[in-house]
Amino acid sequence: MELELRHLRVLCAIADTGSVGRAAAALGASQPATSTQLRRIERHLGAPLFERAASGVVPTCFGVEVLAAARDVLARADGLGRRGVDESAQATTPLRLAATLSPVLPGLLSRARRQRPDLRLTVSSVYRSSDIVELLEQGGADAALAVDYPGRELRHSPALAHRSIVTEPTFVALPAGHRLRHHTEIALADLAGETWFLTPDDGAGWHEVFRGACAAAGFTPATVHEVLGGRLELQELIAAGLGISVVQATTRPLVEVVVKPLAGTPIWFRQLLVWRPAAVSDGVVETLYGAATAAYRGLVAGSPHFRAWAARTYRPSGPTGP
Repeated sequence: MELELRHLRVLCAIADTGSVGRAAAALGASQPATSTQLRRIERHLGAPLFERAASGVVPTCFGVEVLAAARDVLARADGLGRRGVDESAQATTPLRLAATLSPVLPGLLSRARRQRPDLRLTVSSVYRSSDIVELLEQGGADAALAVDYPGRELRHSPALAHRSIVTEPTFVALPAGHRLRHHTEIALADLAGETWFLTPDDGAGWHEVFRGACAAAGFTPATVHEVLGGRLELQELIAAGLGISVVQATTRPLVEVVVKPLAGTPIWFRQLLVWRPAAVSDGVVETLYGAATAAYRGLVAGSPHFRAWAARTYRPSGPTGP
């Protein structure tokens, strides 16, 4: 087979809805036909693009790369010969971006500015995802980076739209001399007696997710210090042997810190692009989304511990998708 634009739209629909069944409904097709189409595409590309998750399906690491390329191709195809009024208006209107402290942000901004020099981007740092939604709903921002968790999806009114950038696991950061530093993966239960550094509530359910995972592992964290600071400050506390912390899988550790996967991947989170369709054109959305996914691929490329985990976790297998 040869890949066509319709095939790329199927992949994007599955990623956007998190389900083959929901994607089929959105495309006006049957679920069996969409599942068959996905299997053909995966056979053509030679590797699975999606894995089952608690909330449906999520892209594999290879799938993230394919989807980023697919969205770029679709955006270029949709924009051929089109310089609409909306795009021209964006050249004189600042695009107000709100964002959590995401490592995706620097790469997103640099790529978006290269691709769309007509955009005048301004950025506001907002920690809580719930505050980001409120800011967008009230017209205080046009687009944003936010987070949520499988089973605790971000809620907003029909005035907003969102798209998943990536659903990724959380790892654990330990002092380089920690007793478990040589383990390939670490069971959460083996960390029951540790002192934890926990970032503040993010308005998306982070504290409940963390404590729920600990409870499922059979323990309640004995000592928890709430820390609001940058990633560097958090790692310096860990390097000093003062505690451990759950961190993003793409975290680049200091020399005195090791980052390890959690066995069974008990905690996942999702990074989102959220926007106001009334204020942001489709072309700008595609630019922001493509820049975000490309930035994330760059983070993965610089994270050997994440790539090793992904190679073990996403071994070739049959196609998936409820």
